[in-house]
Amino acid sequence: MEQENLTTPVTEFVLLGLTQSSELQRFLFIVFSIVYLTTWLGNFTIITTVITDRQLHTPMYFLLANLAFIDISDSTVSVPKMLSGLLSQRKTISFNECILQMFFFHFIAGAMVFLLVVMAADRYVAIHKPLRYLTIMNRGVCMGLVAGTWLGGLAHSAIQIGMVLQLPFCGPNVLDNFYCDVPQVVKLACTDTRLSELLIVSHNGVIVIIIFILLLISYTIILVKIRTHLTEGKRKALSTCATQIMVVCLIFVPCIFIYARPFQKFPMDKVVSVLYTVIPPMLNPMIYTLRNAEMKKAIRRLMSRMLFLGRKIKT
Repeated sequence: MEQENLTTPVTEFVLLGLTQSSELQRFLFIVFSIVYLTTWLGNFTIITTVITDRQLHTPMYFLLANLAFIDISDSTVSVPKMLSGLLSQRKTISFNECILQMFFFHFIAGAMVFLLVVMAADRYVAIHKPLRYLTIMNRGVCMGLVAGTWLGGLAHSAIQIGMVLQLPFCGPNVLDNFYCDVPQVVKLACTDTRLSELLIVSHNGVIVIIIFILLLISYTIILVKIRTHLTEGKRKALSTCATQIMVVCLIFVPCIFIYARPFQKFPMDKVVSVLYTVIPPMLNPMIYTLRNAEMKKAIRRLMSRMLFLGRKIKT
């Protein structure tokens, strides 16, 4: 019987979730439900406004709308499962669902990372080549860059999942997390995973650390450039770059903590996971877009058109 258990493939994983306290689970369900709804409302508003307002049909807002779409997708991969787990006694996920969740999580997260690079390049061109900005960042270039971010995310995720699928899983099947992720799943493989861990950590660590350093360097160059030209437009650019650096740090620092180290359990892992899976998709609209005066005016125009249309339908 013992030998059978050791060779039976795992068909589902048990997720321990964020906490075992029923009172805290109910409180967290309310909190994260509000966060999830806010994420959807903020990002959907940005996407709708950019699509419907012709004044926002510029490279910067095109990229921001794509970031909003990624934020919605990223949040939807993990948060609904977390919310359902906070309400249920037994938190399980099938093996196939677990693999799919990891695939889409790294697919979308990879696309986000590469899009942040594209957005930094966009700001660099806008600051250093303002007269040629629209020529350089034309529609074809923007579409190609966005397509490249998704292809990059797809390649990154395929490599991750490919290495995971090569491992045998025959027990145990308990994940001390609220969603499936590569570090926790790999540790459950019933074989020596040291080589797989080394390959995955090397892949993740190289990508995350190099891109983080490149983003910090690029934003530092931009800040140094605009600091010597404190006109009104430059002050706006300075504020935009400073807030984007905040978002970059909020995303990359937790990622480096989780993925650029050996797959060992640390007490702060769950808190750090929440920081980069749940919080950034909600904050990105506020930091990148909704504090922008032009976007605020566009949202007001959209609301005015919607109210006018509503009154016209009633009459």
